Amino acid sequence: MAILSKIRERSMFLIVVIGMALFAFVASPKDILDFFNSDKVNSVGEINGETISRKDFANSLEIYKSNSRNNISETQAVNTVWKRVLSEKIYKKQLEEAGVVVGEKDVWDAIIEMPNIKNAALFQNEIGLFDEEKLKEYLVNLKENSQEQGNSAWLNWLDTEKNVKAQLEKNTYTQLVELGIGASLEEGERNYYENQTKLSGSYVYVPYTTINDSLVEVSSSEIDAYIKSHASEFSVEASRDMSYVKFDIAASKEDEKELKDELSLLVDTFETTEDVDEFILENESDLPIDSKYLFKKDLPSSVVNQIFSAKKGRVVGPYRSEKYFKLSKVVDFVKIPDSVKASHILISYAGSRSADASVTRTEVQAKKMADSILRVLKKKKSKFSDFAKDFSADKSNAAKGGDLDWFGYGQMVPEFRDYAFTNKRGAIGIVETIFGFHIVKIDAQKNIQKVVQLADYAKMISASEATENEVFEKAETLAYELSKGKKLADLVKEGNYTSTPLIGIKEMEDRIPGIGKNRAIVRWAFNNETNVNDAKRFDLDKGYAVVLLTSKTKKGLSSASKVLTKVKPILVKEKKANLIADKVEATDLANIAKRANTTVKTFSNITIGASVISGLGLEPAVVGTMYASETNKVVSNIAGQKGVFSFVVSKKEAPAPLSNYEESRRNLIKDYQNKITRQLYDALEDLSIINDKRSTMY
Repeated sequence: MAILSKIRERSMFLIVVIGMALFAFVASPKDILDFFNSDKVNSVGEINGETISRKDFANSLEIYKSNSRNNISETQAVNTVWKRVLSEKIYKKQLEEAGVVVGEKDVWDAIIEMPNIKNAALFQNEIGLFDEEKLKEYLVNLKENSQEQGNSAWLNWLDTEKNVKAQLEKNTYTQLVELGIGASLEEGERNYYENQTKLSGSYVYVPYTTINDSLVEVSSSEIDAYIKSHASEFSVEASRDMSYVKFDIAASKEDEKELKDELSLLVDTFETTEDVDEFILENESDLPIDSKYLFKKDLPSSVVNQIFSAKKGRVVGPYRSEKYFKLSKVVDFVKIPDSVKASHILISYAGSRSADASVTRTEVQAKKMADSILRVLKKKKSKFSDFAKDFSADKSNAAKGGDLDWFGYGQMVPEFRDYAFTNKRGAIGIVETIFGFHIVKIDAQKNIQKVVQLADYAKMISASEATENEVFEKAETLAYELSKGKKLADLVKEGNYTSTPLIGIKEMEDRIPGIGKNRAIVRWAFNNETNVNDAKRFDLDKGYAVVLLTSKTKKGLSSASKVLTKVKPILVKEKKANLIADKVEATDLANIAKRANTTVKTFSNITIGASVISGLGLEPAVVGTMYASETNKVVSNIAGQKGVFSFVVSKKEAPAPLSNYEESRRNLIKDYQNKITRQLYDALEDLSIINDKRSTMY
């Protein structure tokens, strides 16, 4: 690594040391203690005045990440745990205000009904039934041994109890709300008639497209007014817009030539050496030794013919193979099939991969069992299928007599592969793998062809120090020139770079499109000291990104420019509806159609439950107005989804009356409950006062 890179690696450490030294110089001991004991350090946020402890949050975060097997990013885990904590505290507060308590017994009763607890063999008695006392005994031992286990198992259990209680509180509150939702029989009856009454009549439809867009002007003040009057639709989180230029550190043509020349100097030595493994290890190959056979399709087209025509012991290369330059020494040529059909009987043992808890035999016992089966099968191969059904631990094919069907050279583990492809059809033997002992029978082979075994010496193609420093200088120069007020567009054009925009990046995001995971960029963009048009260079895994902050959006109502494409069409539609209304105003459908230069059409059997007008699609507002209107009366200028409607309802065909509307009433209540259940948490969160400090810590 270049000297500049070494300095860059240590720059943050030096800054911290110097900063702490200066802080200690000017601050009193009390100031230092206050700093490290402040709410900023000890709290990750607040909800409705209640502090969310950083320690508790960190413990929950570690447990969540551990249970997720660390398959998610830090930020994803933080966001998930944060939502869980908010939900827990919101529902707990609602229940407290309602005077309802979820007690320890409620939690315990819920736990012992959990399938993974109730069905666990550890907590079952001699006849296989769940024994509550065994669970209690297990928990007592778990708590007593928690210090020896580093507390992890006990903390996991406490987290489980906490999550069960939180879910119970959520369910309890939701049920309380649902119980308060009702509907009368009259409402059930009205709902039945509204959804089943069939409407027929005539209408005139004038599409919005009949008015040219150029005839409609929408001012910025009108857009602002619409946003304010629909605040719930246009409330946004804080976000940032940025642009970045990425500088990848990649080997130059000169770097590749230098590496290729270095490998060329090793050809003679590699060719004459007798111990190729020692040569590859001593010269620090960037790829491990691999003795598998290679088909022609496995080799680069540039050298495949050269390798297959070479004699044993000859070295081919250096040549490029993906990210490496290679020297390949021909070790051997053989003929093998490209696919094999085989069957096996797997004898697993305790500790072998995928062996379940019921397997108690030792490795020695498994080998002895496999040998016994093999001795029988060598005398009578016809028993193979029955033995597979009776003894094989591989249940995916045991019922088929151990038949694995056809498989290619690279599909099986190496030991199994080597036996199946280097032995002949009909061979039967034992192979040991990580899964146990396999009695393998080769049933068929096809496409037997020449393959090669190579000893590869490989070096990864990477940038030199000179190239790395050159890339760094370009990135640093761009960042400097941006800081001096130069325009990104001009610098991009001048340097022949590519600029990538980032729109609407949120404060707790951790992935940047085109860059990947990088919290540092997001935290910088949201830092109060970072201003619009500030630029900074960031280190990436294999390069740098120069980022320019182009815009800040505060939490609250969206700016007109951000929602212009959504709001303007709505206002344009409204204005077109007014223009159409002025143009076609008349007292009967025939005159309306004449003024609009269109025709009168008919509709039939339309219902509110299915608000579709044939040929035009869904028009709920229009159909709702039809239902509410009087029969044989002209209703004009109703703005719909795609145009303006005028209509006359000539017939309302009501459904047959029911003797009882209880079912309709229950369905209505169910609809209400479903809607409220979906929206309940969001409404409670909106009513809560939340102070989120996560971004300063994660």
